[in-house]
Amino acid sequence: MPTLAIIVATANNNVIGKGNDIPWYCPADLQYFKRTTLGAPVLMGRKTWDSLKIQPLPGRKNIIITRDSDFTAEGGEIVTSIAQGLAQVADADKVFIIGGATIYEQLIDVVDELYITEVEADIAGDRYFPEINQQEWILNTRQPYPADEKNPHAMVFTHYLRA
Repeated sequence: MPTLAIIVATANNNVIGKGNDIPWYCPADLQYFKRTTLGAPVLMGRKTWDSLKIQPLPGRKNIIITRDSDFTAEGGEIVTSIAQGLAQVADADKVFIIGGATIYEQLIDVVDELYITEVEADIAGDRYFPEINQQEWILNTRQPYPADEKNPHAMVFTHYLRA
């Protein structure tokens, strides 16, 4: 069984999305996401797939979970359940769960690692990351990133391991 890791960017108020998009633009976080997930399979819901600016994400096996068995995604592999998606990547070392909110909610209690970019702002949105029980997680690394001319919000790149 591979290591299961969630990767997500959240605002102070746990917002992760608005109108099927990320409600901020921070290129440093996108670069962090790419660096961290490159070479590993990524598992996502259909709405997350639909929101991607580049489909499929290059250098990664893209697995899309949808209840619509007729859905097609060029460059992506379609599965109809999380279990089926995990079976597709059983030989991988690590699998990244990249969203959305419903997928995070279903897997938060079974993943081994969390990669959370904490965007230091309160941002309006309609999709939220579930609250994590701090007793269940150990902070492994914490890397602050200041706001700059390209990134309007300060961020902290964190990596947690299940306690």
